[in-house]
Amino acid sequence: MFYNNALDSQELMQRIANDLIDSYDEELELEIEDREVDDIGAPTAADKLARQQYFKELFRLQGELVKLQDWVQHSREKVVILFEGRDAAGKGGVIKRITQRLNPRVARVAALPAPNDRERTQWYFQRYVAHLPAAGEIVLFDRSWYNRAGVERVMGFCSDDEYEEFFRTVPEFEKMLVRSGIRLVKYWFSITDEEQHLRFLGRIHDPLKQWKLSPMDLESRVRWEAYTKAKETMLERTHIPEAPWWVVQAVDKKKARLNCIAHLLAQMPYQEVPHPAVVLPDRVRNPEYLRQPVPASMYVPEVY
Repeated sequence: MFYNNALDSQELMQRIANDLIDSYDEELELEIEDREVDDIGAPTAADKLARQQYFKELFRLQGELVKLQDWVQHSREKVVILFEGRDAAGKGGVIKRITQRLNPRVARVAALPAPNDRERTQWYFQRYVAHLPAAGEIVLFDRSWYNRAGVERVMGFCSDDEYEEFFRTVPEFEKMLVRSGIRLVKYWFSITDEEQHLRFLGRIHDPLKQWKLSPMDLESRVRWEAYTKAKETMLERTHIPEAPWWVVQAVDKKKARLNCIAHLLAQMPYQEVPHPAVVLPDRVRNPEYLRQPVPASMYVPEVY
């Protein structure tokens, strides 16, 4: 354990508490619609200023993501973004911020569960192909076909032959995607051993996030070094010019989100698509129309 010598229990609990506060900030972000964030409180003036700057930059980048979405629709582009990394590395957080303001019919998330018995007999990439975008769509994979290079390898869910076949196939598979017109971007979210340990402790102490801790997550702590070796092999053997890997330093979750979104935008030659001015038409009022009353029993009780 990291904190037996370096930190006493009080200091450890304070760090866990700080991490929980940060996680609640994440949920607050998802509710804030007002671009004016000057009234958001924080423990210190410096913290308040940092949060204000973060929110403002996040909203600015999300405005650019809306422009990217319009460009993808208008130009009928096809975009695939892969998010990989250790458990609790922050992949889900950045995916939420990317899709938060976008049309779910244009930008959708693919988070596939473990393959079922039938899928295990298919060509390995088959179930992922079904989620690839059509023209005018963006697909964000919350974990992807690289499961075979990571969790399946470390946990023994694939054979050595299947593992090697994956590495023989995946470069050609991704080259095919790119040649077909798909823009493919691959991100690896990098956190330290200590940071993952702290985030797992935070989840244990947060009843709203305990569901995120699976037996597989806990086992990943035991096999940290095996996952490190698997990651190094994966990056070495699948970092190709047509689809390079990009590593996001993710110990600071807020900075990681902003850096990832800014980098993603820089990978796309998008332009603002002009739209005609929107004019709200007058409502047509028919004197013969009578609105029928709704029975009181159908209303949701106003508890709040």
